[in-house]
Amino acid sequence: MPLSEHEQRLLEQIEQALYAEDPKFASTVRATDLRTVVRRRVRRAVVVFVLGLAVLLAGVIKPQLVLGVPVIGVFGFCIMFASAVYGVTQYKRLSGRPDLRVADTGGTRPARRARRSRGRGSLLQRMEARFHRRFDDR
Repeated sequence: MPLSEHEQRLLEQIEQALYAEDPKFASTVRATDLRTVVRRRVRRAVVVFVLGLAVLLAGVIKPQLVLGVPVIGVFGFCIMFASAVYGVTQYKRLSGRPDLRVADTGGTRPARRARRSRGRGSLLQRMEARFHRRFDDR
């Protein structure tokens, strides 16, 4: 929804006041784009993943066994796994899909609790109620 002219003027006044009070902070905030930051993080995750792959291969080529476990290879795999998880989470941010679990801090939970807390019947009674509701809606 676009801003009205009055809101745009207020926003411009706030920006000008920010530039006047702290120009260094204002230029830092203006220059920082969230997509750029997320892309940089994804690239770092890819680089760390490749480094983890190199450590894994080094562990396979020259295994250092401790209690029968190739420690270097396992360490390389852990690096790869952690960087893959980090990269995927950052890529989800880049794709623009909002994480609704963060935005919805409690809108659905009380409703679920209320629904769960009301009288529970046996499994058979609940299944019968669902069956009847399904055909009542038609």
